Amino acid sequence: MLGWEGDSGAEQCAMRGSCGTKGWFGQQLPCPYDGPPVEPEDSKARDLLVSVCGAQFGEGPTCCTSGQGSFLNITDTQKTSSGDTAVKTVDFFVGEQFASGFFDSCKNVQVGATNGYAMDLIGGGAKTYSEFLKFLGDEKDLGSPFQINYPSSIPLDFTALDPTPRNCADNDLESRCTCIDCPTVCSALPYEPQINGPTCQFGTLSCLSFVLILAYSLCAVGFVFGYVLQATIRKRREKRYERMALSVDATSIRSPTLHPRGLVGAVSLPQGDANDSLGAQSTESRRLGRGASLLDPIEASQPRQYRLNTILRRVFYRLGLAAASSPFLTFSLVFTVIGLLNLGWQRFDIETDPVRLWVAPDSESKLQKEYFDEHFGPFYRPQQIFVTAPSSPPITIDPPPFTDTGISSQDPVLSYDHLRYWMDVESDIRSLQSSPNGYRLTDVCFKPAGPQGACVVQSVGAWFGNDFSHYDEESWKNRLVQCANSPVDCLPDFQQPLGPQYVLGGVPEDMPQRNSYLDAKALVVTYVVANSLDEAEIAKAVEWEQTLRAYLFDLSERIPSEAGMNIAFSTGVSLEEEISRSTNTDVRIVVLSYLAMFLYISLTLGNGSAAREEEGVMTSLSSWARNFPKLFKRSNITSSSVSDDSRDTPHILPRLPRHLFVDSKFTLGLLGIGLVILSVSSSVGFFSLVGVKTTLIIAEVIPFLVLAVGVDNVFILVHELDRQNSQHGPNASTIAPGGGYRTHRSPTPHRSPFESVHDESVDTASVPLYLSAEERVARTLAKMGPSILLSSVTETVAFGLGALVPMPAVRNFALYAAGSVFLNALLQVSVFVSALAIDLKRVETSRVDCFPCITWPSRIALRDAPMNTSGLGRVAPFIQRYYAPFLLRPVVKGAVLLTFAGFFVLSAISMQHIQLGLDQRLALPSDSYLNDYFDHLDVYLDVGPPVYFVSHDLDVTKRPGQQELCGRFTTCDEFSVANVLEAERKRPESSFISQPTASWIDDFLKWLDPAMETCCRVRKTNPSMFCTPRDSERLCQPCLYGKEPAWNITMVGLPEGEEFMRYLKQWLISPTDETCPLAGKASFGTALSLDDETGVVASHFRTSHSPLKSQDDFINSMAVARQIAAKISEFTGSQVFPYSLHYVFFDQYAHIVAITQEILGLGLAAVLVVTALLLGSWRTGTIVTGVVALTVMTVMGVMAVWGISLNAISLVNLVISIGIAVEFCAHVARAFMSAGSGLPADHPAGQKERDERMGAALVDVGPSVLSGITFTKLIGMSVLALTRSKLLEIYYFRMWLTLIISGALHGLVLLPVILSLAGGPGFAQQEADEEWMKDVTRGEEYP
Repeated sequence: MLGWEGDSGAEQCAMRGSCGTKGWFGQQLPCPYDGPPVEPEDSKARDLLVSVCGAQFGEGPTCCTSGQGSFLNITDTQKTSSGDTAVKTVDFFVGEQFASGFFDSCKNVQVGATNGYAMDLIGGGAKTYSEFLKFLGDEKDLGSPFQINYPSSIPLDFTALDPTPRNCADNDLESRCTCIDCPTVCSALPYEPQINGPTCQFGTLSCLSFVLILAYSLCAVGFVFGYVLQATIRKRREKRYERMALSVDATSIRSPTLHPRGLVGAVSLPQGDANDSLGAQSTESRRLGRGASLLDPIEASQPRQYRLNTILRRVFYRLGLAAASSPFLTFSLVFTVIGLLNLGWQRFDIETDPVRLWVAPDSESKLQKEYFDEHFGPFYRPQQIFVTAPSSPPITIDPPPFTDTGISSQDPVLSYDHLRYWMDVESDIRSLQSSPNGYRLTDVCFKPAGPQGACVVQSVGAWFGNDFSHYDEESWKNRLVQCANSPVDCLPDFQQPLGPQYVLGGVPEDMPQRNSYLDAKALVVTYVVANSLDEAEIAKAVEWEQTLRAYLFDLSERIPSEAGMNIAFSTGVSLEEEISRSTNTDVRIVVLSYLAMFLYISLTLGNGSAAREEEGVMTSLSSWARNFPKLFKRSNITSSSVSDDSRDTPHILPRLPRHLFVDSKFTLGLLGIGLVILSVSSSVGFFSLVGVKTTLIIAEVIPFLVLAVGVDNVFILVHELDRQNSQHGPNASTIAPGGGYRTHRSPTPHRSPFESVHDESVDTASVPLYLSAEERVARTLAKMGPSILLSSVTETVAFGLGALVPMPAVRNFALYAAGSVFLNALLQVSVFVSALAIDLKRVETSRVDCFPCITWPSRIALRDAPMNTSGLGRVAPFIQRYYAPFLLRPVVKGAVLLTFAGFFVLSAISMQHIQLGLDQRLALPSDSYLNDYFDHLDVYLDVGPPVYFVSHDLDVTKRPGQQELCGRFTTCDEFSVANVLEAERKRPESSFISQPTASWIDDFLKWLDPAMETCCRVRKTNPSMFCTPRDSERLCQPCLYGKEPAWNITMVGLPEGEEFMRYLKQWLISPTDETCPLAGKASFGTALSLDDETGVVASHFRTSHSPLKSQDDFINSMAVARQIAAKISEFTGSQVFPYSLHYVFFDQYAHIVAITQEILGLGLAAVLVVTALLLGSWRTGTIVTGVVALTVMTVMGVMAVWGISLNAISLVNLVISIGIAVEFCAHVARAFMSAGSGLPADHPAGQKERDERMGAALVDVGPSVLSGITFTKLIGMSVLALTRSKLLEIYYFRMWLTLIISGALHGLVLLPVILSLAGGPGFAQQEADEEWMKDVTRGEEYP
């Protein structure tokens, strides 16, 4: 308005001077005056006029604005307390150009101390210039003392005030606005925050996905084309052969030998019944072993051997013989060591602190949190309550949390009765006393103004002065709307403006009326409790919080009936208590899952035991029921009519099958399970002893893992012992099951029963070799020990390498898993082997399982009774007869490769969409009250968490340092901390910053402005002494009054060095109140860390994130904040880092992708090295490693589809998947390598030989892998499907089910196909030649 000239009436004034106040208190009212301008009364009035209206009013008569009478019209007057006539109402005629420019110049001005805008303070949050002018003109205690109206129509005798408004981007540095308050001054930031995402896109697909799909499509088309071409060529050859055959005289064709087409290597696979051996080989091939049917006997007479394998077999043979011969000595020694290891339980401790669990000790986020806590104090402990009216239907999160329908059905919560009731609740909370020490809210709350100040309680009650008695059913609405629109007019007792977004939730956004706050659907109440590094202070806070939690629990039950409202709440102790309580959630389901697996293992062991075929249980019961009535009939039967079949003889009790009681291995199964428990217990004891804490994940997952791995080995040992019994036991058959060859007599102390009969007619080559129980157990371990070693060492090394990961939860899990697997393997090859020998002797003496003191009577065996001597159980015949021949067909192999290649492509595409994070609701019990709280938090809290940008290692006592921080002075650096944060606030969709920054240095330097007469003051007589707020104005003057050069917006004349620190220390203790809102005590009392030697050690700039609703939002907000801090550090040269309360919990996601790649890469590398070394073939080791990697990839692919996020829990499961996949693959691979004759891969018969080896391997270990791990875990997982816990369902049931199915498919379908095509050359199956076997295992030379 400066410099404006009116028309003919320009020099008339409308009012001037002061005519008193309206009452005893209040502001001075101007006097009506219709006359020319006059000189001011004194120099003080002239100075005030110049400071407000401009330098051009420094002399001459004036009424502040030239031509005042042409745009001001006094429409009403009033009498003051002194009896004078004063202005009551004025019409102010303003042109649109000036009004709009005036509003635009103010709308972006910020108030750092409140993290808000000046428009919220001086304009009532106005959104248009009309609202702004109306707010300025309304009569109010803290505004205009009289009513000023701004009519839109102008009378003919008046002219609107419409000068050209000043541009905030004026070229004059002394008058233009800064970047923070004037966006047109700001320079565009030279970077854009990057949120993780694919950098290369091809339409809606990433480039990687497009390339994979294209490559797979080409391969699929090539495969189909090749198959059709091959089939066509084959048909043509067959037709040509038929024509040639017909052209030849029939007499010249005598039984042509036509080799069957179809299965490659079919000669080695079964074509007979299930009791046939693997293939019908020639006599020579039987002598040479499996896989030799196509070889020249001379060529294969010296099979290729692997020295390490021979050494391992010898070692395991001796170990097995020792354990089987001295079982109780073995028990004593091993259990003594186990007992010593379990002594470590005395130092057992569970880590529950999330920070120490998921964040590495040297993590950037953890170090930054510790730095922040040390220099500024730990973040507050918020206690938050959401108050809502009942809704219909109730709010639910399934599916998804709070749908729009749920929100719209929520009734508004604000009413007179609701507010009156809630005010009483808040009064009760203020008077709560904790037990036993009687702490109140005032003892533990955060007080920004100091110990004598008020507590920070963010509640709508603060707008009413925490007293609702002065309002009726109508006046409360006006008060609430007024306070929501202008928080500065309703300051709470802690003297900080309380915006509506902090205390009201669910305010309708589609209602343009400014009273839409009355339709808010939730009250948001936050009690801020002080936090501390002092344990005693924390204990006080925890005690009061527990009292508050108990009160709110009781309130939540009675408030619906008493007031028709609901509450959802969280206290400072809630989260930790509820997470701890979650360990007991669904414990019955977990226990039931274990019991189901235990029962299955105990009942299925020994099903393949060699025995004569017997009636089943149902058949026995049927026969008993049929013959039972014969007991009561008179016997008139002659001796000649008596039946020889004992099954027709009546008995008082049914004669159940022998195998049900004797051949059962229930006790052995329980022992295997007990060894699993002992291995886990010993691992926990050992690592507790060395100071490694356990975690809840370890307690839940390790037993599942070790059970899956260990049970597989138990089944393999038991099944192999069954095969040894069928070959060398008391009921051994003449035909050995391994390959259809006759066993050879060997000079051994264990003589065959036939040797007692000196019958020369008996073919000694057909007499089975009888071995003692100890010898059979030793041979079992000699054969399967290296396989167990392979899987156990691979898993132990893979898990052990996981300890290199810095995340404590994953590192500790890896250590416990490696220790448990290793100890379980040791127990199995020692204790379990001894138990096998004892159990074998029990069976051969017909003693009852579980009750060995009872001997089961034996029936008379008929000479022609068939013997079940295959030792293959029920699964092996199916594999031998159907599965292996089908799988090893060339066409099926191609289809398998194509199918799994498709799985690989789909998994690679799906993996790119795996989400990061872990919704904390999943970790809570299903009935936790916090679930309801988090649901309300997502919907009703309209502000994001505060974020602090901490600057350190910067000398702010010098001008360059100040300019690197400030933003409200024209000479601040273009990309200073304040300017960059303001620029980022203007793009919240990418920066996640939504609030103005609280810049301490700008408020401090503004506090020094002499124009702020009530702020920084010193004694006139002694400028080195600061004035207190109570000191009289006549004794004090502004701090920089009369200083040359004077204070100005260009920062010239502002203090530096020691003077800067002197004023800064005073500013930090100056109370923040209405007389000086720029004082720093309340707003910035904890924003600086000072040191007597270095001055300002560190300081922070406070702002807020935009509301964060999802895990992605939390993760991305942290990532972007770090990018912004890095850019600020680059621009200014100072060290800046961001800190927010959630950063330390989400820090794992900044590194989890790299950690996942590292730990899986190390695990696969370990698999490659160990398998290649122990299998004796890099080719086979590479194939096994590749199949393991594909298994893990499939699991990761399903994660994205099934809603399983990547976090520490799923990462642990991915590590487990390596071990489980190795278990599926290792035994098959070793059986494949041990079934060959060493034929080179490029040999013409190499393909047939590999097919034969693969078929033998599947029959050999396939049943054990299926029974031992697949079915066992599927049963356990099926029980877990009953859980009500989302955490168990998503991260255990879903992920483990995927893992088991994927592992079984890859290990029993894909791996056999690849090995049959490209597996490495195998080594001789040593037990094919019994003499050779005996010589090797006893360390003798063989020819």
